[in-house]
Amino acid sequence: MSGHSKWSTIKRKKGAADVKRSALFTKLAKGIEVAARSGGGNPDLNFRLKLAIQKARSFNMPTSSMDKAIKKGTGEDKDAAQIDEVTYEGLGPNNVAIVIEAMTDNKNRTVAELRNIFNKAGATFGTPTAWQFDHRGILKVNKGKDVEALELLAIEAGAVDISDDGDSFEIATMPKELDKVRTDIETAGYQVLEAELGLVPKQHITITDPIVAQKVLNFLDSIEEHDDVGQVYSTLDVPDEVISKLSE
Repeated sequence: MSGHSKWSTIKRKKGAADVKRSALFTKLAKGIEVAARSGGGNPDLNFRLKLAIQKARSFNMPTSSMDKAIKKGTGEDKDAAQIDEVTYEGLGPNNVAIVIEAMTDNKNRTVAELRNIFNKAGATFGTPTAWQFDHRGILKVNKGKDVEALELLAIEAGAVDISDDGDSFEIATMPKELDKVRTDIETAGYQVLEAELGLVPKQHITITDPIVAQKVLNFLDSIEEHDDVGQVYSTLDVPDEVISKLSE
């Protein structure tokens, strides 16, 4: 798992990364809307929408808000603004590769604001970096009592990689195998905390200097906090001992 993911986990535990519920729901609603537009409003026939709804439910998003987002995506809400899905790439501090997935009703505004974030950090916006990632299904699973059994189960179910994240595992699958692996794990009694389709780095850039690591993490935070940004993927890896120092 990337150092940024671990850093985000620590911040959540410390209560330092609390996002305003309204802002979070807005991002979740955009995800549902885009998914519904791309594959229809029935989650049984639209796997991406199914994942978006599951994610929204995990944050206790009201059903009425989810239904409204679906109607926007399918065109039933004629007054809704058009939300477009866009992907941006670039190199962050220390040449960390960045891929940003955003959802916006104004592409010109979004690209200008993200470019400004990169410029302020001395980073390079627009450099192709997606080739440094693989498309994968990503599961975050509570380890439970029998860690070895969970690892074996995940491998037998079709996992292609397993990373330790403290109290949980990040399990990567081929995109088409995500639902099967999730079902097998939940059927065995383990708790799946998150499930989504995303990007996994082919190789990481490991940073051990606390000052440099903090600079990159702050940069990634500033991107994540942008209202239009849904996901941020990076090749950053920060060792646990360095993360611990930063969280003190």
